[in-house]
Amino acid sequence: MKKVLFLPLFQMQSGHHQVSETMMNLLKKRNPSAEYKKIELFTYINESLGETVTKGYLTWINDFPKAYEWIYKKAGYSEEKKDKPKRTLEFFFLRKMEQLLEEEKPDLVVCTQAFSSYLVSRLKMYGRTQVAAINVYTDFFVNHFWGKEGIDLHFVPTADVKEYLVREHRLSPNQIQVTGIPIHSEFKRGQANVKKDQKENQVLIAGGSSGLGDIVDLIPREQKDQSISYLVLCGSNKKLYQELKAMNLPHVKPLSYISSRKEMNDLYDKVDAIITKPGGVTISEVLYKEIPIFVYSSLPGQETINLDYLKKHGLVTELSKQSPIEAQLKAVLENAESIADYKESLQLYHDSKEQATHAEMYQSVIKMMDEVRNRSYRFAPAAKSTWYKVVGKYIKEKILYN
Repeated sequence: MKKVLFLPLFQMQSGHHQVSETMMNLLKKRNPSAEYKKIELFTYINESLGETVTKGYLTWINDFPKAYEWIYKKAGYSEEKKDKPKRTLEFFFLRKMEQLLEEEKPDLVVCTQAFSSYLVSRLKMYGRTQVAAINVYTDFFVNHFWGKEGIDLHFVPTADVKEYLVREHRLSPNQIQVTGIPIHSEFKRGQANVKKDQKENQVLIAGGSSGLGDIVDLIPREQKDQSISYLVLCGSNKKLYQELKAMNLPHVKPLSYISSRKEMNDLYDKVDAIITKPGGVTISEVLYKEIPIFVYSSLPGQETINLDYLKKHGLVTELSKQSPIEAQLKAVLENAESIADYKESLQLYHDSKEQATHAEMYQSVIKMMDEVRNRSYRFAPAAKSTWYKVVGKYIKEKILYN
């Protein structure tokens, strides 16, 4: 394995990028001589396109959340599988993905986002590439855009997802490993909680790299018993940071953007609970650290689906906007039965993983690479002009003019 290409999507530092970096770290530690490269497809096509698509995506989910959620569920998660959206995107971007693979010539492609995975899958099924490919899923479910055919190895978040891929897509169980959503090795499990005051609960509020938009409304202005203090991770949201500083509340400490995973690990060790959004990577980090999780809001689409799964399995508590936040926090944190139930749910979640360590995941990659090299068959390649004509004709007849 001489070269590995990682394929996240969008320019912002999302879970797709974080998991790409985690997988890069995992492989590089055990094979430092290989070349590792991360490329975002839209930016590869054109720098301005990458910026425009990313800004458009963020504007869409923030300003038109209901429309985004409706389209996301309709196109990518409904029981009725829709091929038109995928085929349309295939028509415009498949050629660019093939060009990227021809230029980079990787031995292994690691897909951490559904669209990149879909394009790689289609190229393999058309016989246009034989590159070994891995899907690393970054949410607690699988949407329809993820490629399945031609993908050689799947690192999935839960046993439920493995069962779904075997049942619905006829994948071999040997191709699928339940790993959880991979987290970086800088995060250490089982660290002692380092509280300054045993009588006070410290709660971390984290809303992703941009910060939760409604944090100011979330934080209580006054405290009667001073039993909870808040560390607020503002991310790159400078306006939020300044606003919280100006409020000058003794029980609230705003924190600016933290890029160091070691610092983030140390911060997790100091808190008794976290209030966050149900993004796959952050939730996985906190589950690994075994910190009680409270969810106050979620982005439309994938985060609302994640939330449904997490609530069903007792891994998070959803906070109501109709009741005081502190009362809801204390009802869990100061209730021995609630904490015991949470620990039991955590244990079930961790026990479901087939390969929990990076070393085990690496061995799966090496085994898969050997199998791909020794494979006695290849997907029959179509002539480039022929298959582009076929795809183009399908798009025009079945999608654009139907």
